[in-house]
Amino acid sequence: MSVQFGAVTVDWFGLATVRLEGQTGAVIYVDPGPERYGVLADREPRDGDLILVSHSHHYDPETIRRVAHEEAIVAVHEGVDAGTIEGVDTPPEALPFAVERVRADESFVLGPLDLFTTPAYNAPAGPHTDENGAPYHPEGEGCGFGVTIDGVTAFWPGDTDFLPFHEELAVDLLLPPIGGTFTMNRHEAADFAASVQPDLVLPVHYDTIEEIEADAEAFVVDVAKRGVPVVLEEP
Repeated sequence: MSVQFGAVTVDWFGLATVRLEGQTGAVIYVDPGPERYGVLADREPRDGDLILVSHSHHYDPETIRRVAHEEAIVAVHEGVDAGTIEGVDTPPEALPFAVERVRADESFVLGPLDLFTTPAYNAPAGPHTDENGAPYHPEGEGCGFGVTIDGVTAFWPGDTDFLPFHEELAVDLLLPPIGGTFTMNRHEAADFAASVQPDLVLPVHYDTIEEIEADAEAFVVDVAKRGVPVVLEEP
């Protein structure tokens, strides 16, 4: 079931895949796919005006082709490298769309939409590292995306820890990952929500695969106790 927030309709399809649609008709997909996890399986809406890809783990050219219409713009973080992704042989620039490479920490305009990016990474000394102590997402390989659509600024932090600069953000709709392991967990995401005080929190990036299982109901209680509106959506 979709979530209506102001003039924007929000749908979460699993993992980090979110669809935003404004009343004026603009449609944005955030990190569509990967198809191998069943995200957007058997769907070919081809209605996306803007497709945002935060990092290599979420780059799936086949799913992008199924959600983007022929005149879509695809904004891809500069660190996305198809050559490092198993089963992927199409670089972003080979997609049949207008492709824009973006850096972390910049602001720009694409058509009628205002966007900004933020760094997204796991701190080397933090809890989200592999068995060798290396961060799952090193700094420089991905970003978060903020986009303003019909007066609503929605923010997906990307696959990241809760970082100090996040506390300074001003957003209306926060879409934090809560699955832990590769990103902030539900406790860290609740701290994030409490510091930013958005008008609504809708958690994503949990339960799609075993490694990111989370107690979403406990997250809701934690955030609500801090006076922040929060909602769940079943993907």
